[in-house]
Amino acid sequence: MLKLASCQLRQGELSRLAEVSVWICDSCRTFRAQPAMCSCVRSSRALSPALLPRLLVPHTAGYALAGRGLWTSTNSMQVVSGDSSQPLPLPSQARVVICGGGIVGTSVAYHLAKLGWTDIVLLEQGRLGAGTTKLCAGIVSVAKPISIECKMADYSNALYQQLEQETGVKTGYVKTGSLCLAQNQDRFISLKRLASRLKVMGISCNIVKPKDVAKLHPLVNIHDLVGALHLPSDAVVSPPDVNHAMAVAAAGRGVQILERTSVQQVLVEKGHVMAVETDRGSIECEYFVNCAGQWAYELGQASETKVSVPLHGCEHFYLLTKPLPGDLPADTPVVLDMDGRIYARPWQGGLLSGGFEKNPKPIFTEGRNQLEIQNMQEDWDHFEPMLSALLRRMPSLESAEIHQLVNCPESFTPDMRCLMGETPGVSGYYVLAGMNSSGLAFAGGGGKYLAEWITYGYPSANVWPLDIKRFGNLQSSRTFLRHRVMEVMPLLYELKVPRWDFQTGRQLRTSPLYDRLDTQGARWMEKHGFERPKYFVPPGKDLLSLDQSKTFYKPDWFDIVGAEVKCCKEAVCVIDMSSFTKFELTSSGDEALELLQHLCANDLDVPVGHIVHTGMLNQQGGYENDCSVVRLSKNSFFIISPTDQQVHCWSWIKKHMPSDPHLHLEDVSWKYTALNLIGPRAMDVLAELSYVSMTPDHFPSMFCKEMSVGYANGIRVMSMTHTGEPGFMLYIPIEYALHVYNEVMSVGQKYGIRNAGYYALRSLRIEKFFAFWGQDLDAFTTPLECGREFRVKFDKDTDFMGRAALLQQRHDGVSRRFVMLVLDDHDTELDLWPWWGEPIYCNGHLAGATTSSAYSYTLEKHVCLGFVSPPPGPDGLPAVITPDFINRGDYEVDVAGQRYPAKAKLYPFSSIVSQQHRRRKDDLELSNLQGE
Repeated sequence: MLKLASCQLRQGELSRLAEVSVWICDSCRTFRAQPAMCSCVRSSRALSPALLPRLLVPHTAGYALAGRGLWTSTNSMQVVSGDSSQPLPLPSQARVVICGGGIVGTSVAYHLAKLGWTDIVLLEQGRLGAGTTKLCAGIVSVAKPISIECKMADYSNALYQQLEQETGVKTGYVKTGSLCLAQNQDRFISLKRLASRLKVMGISCNIVKPKDVAKLHPLVNIHDLVGALHLPSDAVVSPPDVNHAMAVAAAGRGVQILERTSVQQVLVEKGHVMAVETDRGSIECEYFVNCAGQWAYELGQASETKVSVPLHGCEHFYLLTKPLPGDLPADTPVVLDMDGRIYARPWQGGLLSGGFEKNPKPIFTEGRNQLEIQNMQEDWDHFEPMLSALLRRMPSLESAEIHQLVNCPESFTPDMRCLMGETPGVSGYYVLAGMNSSGLAFAGGGGKYLAEWITYGYPSANVWPLDIKRFGNLQSSRTFLRHRVMEVMPLLYELKVPRWDFQTGRQLRTSPLYDRLDTQGARWMEKHGFERPKYFVPPGKDLLSLDQSKTFYKPDWFDIVGAEVKCCKEAVCVIDMSSFTKFELTSSGDEALELLQHLCANDLDVPVGHIVHTGMLNQQGGYENDCSVVRLSKNSFFIISPTDQQVHCWSWIKKHMPSDPHLHLEDVSWKYTALNLIGPRAMDVLAELSYVSMTPDHFPSMFCKEMSVGYANGIRVMSMTHTGEPGFMLYIPIEYALHVYNEVMSVGQKYGIRNAGYYALRSLRIEKFFAFWGQDLDAFTTPLECGREFRVKFDKDTDFMGRAALLQQRHDGVSRRFVMLVLDDHDTELDLWPWWGEPIYCNGHLAGATTSSAYSYTLEKHVCLGFVSPPPGPDGLPAVITPDFINRGDYEVDVAGQRYPAKAKLYPFSSIVSQQHRRRKDDLELSNLQGE
């Protein structure tokens, strides 16, 4: 039964709702049939009859008012409302407490329950699904920028399709397919690249012509299109119904769901979650999951130990039309017109259309302004550009009748990727938030991966691009977030060519040499908030055109970087690499060595002064970190890691570090400026500045000495370059940085010294077959798969992390290998460039994908790095890969649909390294992966 203050409706009588006048009290949410005073002595306001069906949720015995916040199912769901006359008591303890009853929170609860967890409490400050979920556009598309997001969306699509059968709750799922339109060739190229990447993941898609678009969608104007990407499996759903279905399924597996219960803070003891404090009392717990959406940032800051959740809200607009003449079929494809900055989907016989404008409006700068998300103020002037774009794309809508302009909040993150995983400062505190207007598409897959993370300690896919530990406290400034999301929201539909950079939030972290390098023509990129030089524009070049250059083809900086590479090989270059993450681990006894021997795959028990390149592995043998470790003294170690590993590496070491007062870990990244001197004349420059012989006989490879350079003392000089070229790394106390740089540049003039940037470094490291952590290597890549077995201490009786997994893999054989591919028949001037993610084919069959690539100025060809696998065996299981498979295969690399033949190698091409600089294999393959 549906109960109002003075009328009743039986199940099946919803058609009569249009005849009912309904009033609602804004205070207690009581519905009435007359405009009488409510029991809370507040006046009621009229409610549009057309909106009443949205306020109803299915109930096993009829319909229950969502406004009352009290609904149960036969599957023992418990939903408690703060204004219920007899609320169920708040449990005193649970293993997991989830904050947020939107589609993200219910997905986490659903997937944890499916993995066997029973002691779970889901808290929602308002009503389930009454936040952004209620106003979500309902599009599930796999057209996402990075592979892990595509996987998440693809899983979500499959999940939502079967939820109705699993739960009996209708979800409104309709497989519509979608059309991503291209108005220009660059957009068309980006869609072709996306199609190639989706095919690697087994996702069906097709590049189609404009005339095919007209056949698939009757309303689309195709006169200015050059093509489109058709994704036949994309779908639309009703987000509140999907949310309800997952809540029903979760409750059926024992999850307690409490509405009208607000989380105030998370209590932490000794760095671990202990309890959650709510407005109705406290719940002791082991794990807390922040799925608070818009309020995730505030909740993190409100906790006893502050947790950084870098996201910010913006207004998001979409338009609803009334049914079109003849009704638009429910299975009409979704249209994504990114050049027009709009999307459109069928909705109740009409159309739902929104977009991502160039001038977004940030909201909710401070505090929780709303318990539940309401449709905010209409702004037709603001929506006008998107409306104009819609009418250009679908001119027949000129006569359509408007139903409503919806204005709802969406949360965005600093890099357009969602936030997932365990927070670095508090063990047991997990986050899944910041969906960048793709919450519905990501909720299913994100909930699955996070549930696996909590259950097993790691997810079943590489989620590093989404890991919350890619950010630190430096990205939590409200001003930074407000400015960055104003850039991020338009970028969601902006055409992004390789090597684009954010423009906001810059010059946050800089080297002491920043101003000096800037005046010498440095062009900057940003990594983890740190400014790093890409290349140096020579005097007389058109600086403006270089800064605005965007292309999928040969870039304008090609010759500039080529000159820097040439100087690295023939003379000497200096690269400021101060952004490296740098830790010092010390102890009074052998504690530091014992910890590193446990964490690292390579042997750290080496003489003082020696440098060891090693990986920190997880229990499955995958790389959690890739670093260089210098033994400064018997009980002191200097650890150098990739720039974006600052938070993750610190968290990984601290997680496995015993609570021992004799053991101390310090982040000294800010204490040292790092200069990389690359080239055959680097030893001449340093010898002249230090009055010490720098030849290999006096300064062997992979060795560190503390010495004077110019007037500065205490410089850590290391005989390595991260590129395979001869040279040195100088770690300079920050107060000496400018002096040492000036001295190096002054003395180096006679040897042809010049500045170089990270683009030159990238070219050098890739042609040397050096892997890069976070791009080539990840938590699922083992040393045996990337040719680094010689860096694993199998011969030592040391039980390091991942040892058992590596021994088993060595026994069974590996099913994939890291290879180097050099493209043939590829015209650097005219053909599209490979960048990363391109499919690799062997003997005509898909064998893998590239992970990084660069133009080799030495080979005068493009070089790609990536992983390949042989076809599965007769039993369907992965086959063991052999050198013969790699060496005898006919390889091709697919660049936006065009295949180029390639030669595959397991080792660098001999022509890359000149005979006079050939080194031992382990030195040659040194790949200190923080180079990018």
